[in-house]
Amino acid sequence: MAEESDLEKTEPASSRRLEQAREEGQVPRSREIGAFLILVVSAAAFWFVGPWMMQRTTAIVRRGLILEEPLFRDPRFMLVRFADLSLDALFSFAPLLLALVIAALISPFFLGSWNFSLKALNPDAGRLDPIKGLGRLVSWSGLVELLKAIAKALLVGGVAFWVLWSERDDIFALFGQSVEVGLSSAGHLVNYSFLMIVLAMLLIVALDVPFQIWQYHDKLKMSKEEVKQEGKELEGNPQIKGRIRQLQREAARKRMMGAVPTADVIVTNPTHFAVALAYKSGMGAPKVLAKGMGEIALKIREIGAANGVPTLEAPPLARALYRHAELDQEIPSTLYAAVAEVLAYVYQLANWRQAGGHYPMPPRAIAVPAELVAEAVNG
Repeated sequence: MAEESDLEKTEPASSRRLEQAREEGQVPRSREIGAFLILVVSAAAFWFVGPWMMQRTTAIVRRGLILEEPLFRDPRFMLVRFADLSLDALFSFAPLLLALVIAALISPFFLGSWNFSLKALNPDAGRLDPIKGLGRLVSWSGLVELLKAIAKALLVGGVAFWVLWSERDDIFALFGQSVEVGLSSAGHLVNYSFLMIVLAMLLIVALDVPFQIWQYHDKLKMSKEEVKQEGKELEGNPQIKGRIRQLQREAARKRMMGAVPTADVIVTNPTHFAVALAYKSGMGAPKVLAKGMGEIALKIREIGAANGVPTLEAPPLARALYRHAELDQEIPSTLYAAVAEVLAYVYQLANWRQAGGHYPMPPRAIAVPAELVAEAVNG
């Protein structure tokens, strides 16, 4: 029973699963939104530019009904006339066509955004399998789509029949009207029909969009085993992670050792700890360039000696700096006074090397806060 529950898809899709589905071209889609937008845009276009379109259409019809003598003598004139009328008709309906194109392009934004995936274009022989196709038709999803199509046809057809029946007198009156009046009346009937169908489609969209979103997330549900496996993949192999951490530590150690030659002084324990300090113009306080214990401390002292960096033995201060000062950070304020004594000695030593005179004596018994010394010793 436990194994069966682990295989049941009861868990919501993770963000990684949703992203993978999107890369494969799987996004929630609703055909009804596209149809609804096309109807809305068409109705709006007829409403705002309908009169202009009717005037242009009237002029085209008038020109088409004019019979001129050259048309009878040379059929080529008829082709020229037909081409002119076709271009005029295309120009007259261009606003409507442009609006329909824009509506088709923006419809995906109502359920997310555009999604272009090359994976969705890869050939898949399974899509041509008639058995799988029949399975999709008789599946629960196919049954829902069939019922939805029937309901939509009944609703839209019922609205269309009601519009035609309620406006039957005006429709029959078109046969007795002039071209101008008939086209104007027909335009009003089209606008009214569109409005009624749009209202019917709005009900369909309000029901279909939540269903499509629910169905999309339901298909992407994961089993508990899949969630666990994904977690392992995200966390990575422990051995690989350990190797990465080792490489990161080695890279950080190389950067640290590369900064030792620029230090002003190296404070030692003398053998167990070593901390390289620098204080340059613009720094708020001395900064730790490198620190280490054991072999790392020995390496720091070797690099410092090879580059002429002064070394000072101050065991309590070295331990306190190692325990409480962070690499590439300024020293704690509680150690300002102690480090100031060290830097004063370093500057005196530098002056002695340049000007000579009495050799400066290194400071003895540098005062370090007792609590830092105790913590360093216990740590």
